[in-house]
Amino acid sequence: MDFLRPASWEEALAAKAEHPTAVPIAGGTDVMVEINFDHRRPEYLLDLNRIGELHTWQTGEHHVRLGAAVPYTRILEDLRTELPGLALAAHTVGSPQIRNRGSVGGNLGAASPAGDSHPALLAAGAEVEAASVRGTRMIPVEEFYTGVKRNALAPDELIRAVHIRKATGPQQFSKVGTRNAMVIAVCAFGIALHPGSRAVRTGIGSAAPTPVRARVAEEFLAAALEEDRLWDSGRPIAPATAGEFGRLAAGACSPIDDVRGSAAYRRRAVAVMARRTLGWVWDAYRGSEGRGALCA
Repeated sequence: MDFLRPASWEEALAAKAEHPTAVPIAGGTDVMVEINFDHRRPEYLLDLNRIGELHTWQTGEHHVRLGAAVPYTRILEDLRTELPGLALAAHTVGSPQIRNRGSVGGNLGAASPAGDSHPALLAAGAEVEAASVRGTRMIPVEEFYTGVKRNALAPDELIRAVHIRKATGPQQFSKVGTRNAMVIAVCAFGIALHPGSRAVRTGIGSAAPTPVRARVAEEFLAAALEEDRLWDSGRPIAPATAGEFGRLAAGACSPIDDVRGSAAYRRRAVAVMARRTLGWVWDAYRGSEGRGALCA
């Protein structure tokens, strides 16, 4: 196994173009596990730790541009206001040591359906900035996942950053695991309210071959909120509406039975998480000062 260690982004792209099978490594929290268990034996490892720009972020008017190697700890400590759903998801990742090394870019590269950041990225609305010596392109996050541990990157592309919409309304994240910490999700659910466009977005993890949005549930809820004028009045959501939202969210799943949980349990858990997280974000929206400004 050869170890490539570029000193700049340009060198990294050139190395990836020359060695398309090279596996990028920054935090190594996924890659090293696979190597240590002999599940993967790449010909080349492409170390990105010397490339400083991957460890930085920029906050714009509407988006946060998150460098691919920004660790979860930085999101928790510095971006909780701008990216609350992602910060909640980051809090559930592994241990403090893993949160200090692991990153959203690494989670995307691994493309595991159980990756903790995926539901939050789908709910918030994100785009993946992919680059190669041929140029740069933006990939909507819902189009990034192409199969179990497969993504839309070309062989010569690297993830440079993730562009995530800043929160304009409440966001939540919920995860079911076989214990309280250091656990892979049995299933997970993210939700974000976007009052300006009067939209709801969701993300489901570990309940389908790829992370998915519950689009039918989103459309149902957005129509119900509009029809009942709840965005303006701030009245409670009817229990029947919340229950149907959960049922439709579960319908977006196509889970499997495995050692962590059955398909039936995953569907049930997603329905419960969808209903509960909807209650949490709606309570936060109703209690927010300047709710009318959020709808403007």
